Amino acid sequence: MNLLLLKQLSILSAIAGALIGLVASFSYFTFVTCLLILMLCVSAVIIVYLKQNELIGIINIREGCIFGAIIGFIAFIGFSAVFAPISMIVGWLIPSYTLGFLRFFMGGVGTFIVMLFLIIFMAGISALFNGFGGLVTAYVYELITGIKKENNQNSSVDFEIK
Repeated sequence: MNLLLLKQLSILSAIAGALIGLVASFSYFTFVTCLLILMLCVSAVIIVYLKQNELIGIINIREGCIFGAIIGFIAFIGFSAVFAPISMIVGWLIPSYTLGFLRFFMGGVGTFIVMLFLIIFMAGISALFNGFGGLVTAYVYELITGIKKENNQNSSVDFEIK
């Protein structure tokens, strides 16, 4: 896999997740809306952005699914890295703050570990949904342009573990 493309996907998805986390920390309805956007369509937005700026070429459906899963996982980690601390700080300062439920996770080491497992589990679910979103985005681009990527060995996105 192209490491430059992987870095671009990682950076863009982390920035998108952090921005969504910043916006989500303002009110409850914004939290629900931003979480749905993050879980369902952030990969489609990033893939469309990359295609519009010609940062990626022709992608097939499999690559769209892989890119979407990577984007979804990293975006949710970025979301949690911004949203959780802001929510905890505001929850400590304003006891009636609705999203201050995360302040209960900072009671000890065990609850912190539970919160980390919950974040990783939700990031996996986000990767699953965004993988489907990336698949649909690649399929729609394939339908619109009518260009299919040739199946050759040099353009594979298989990961090699060394």
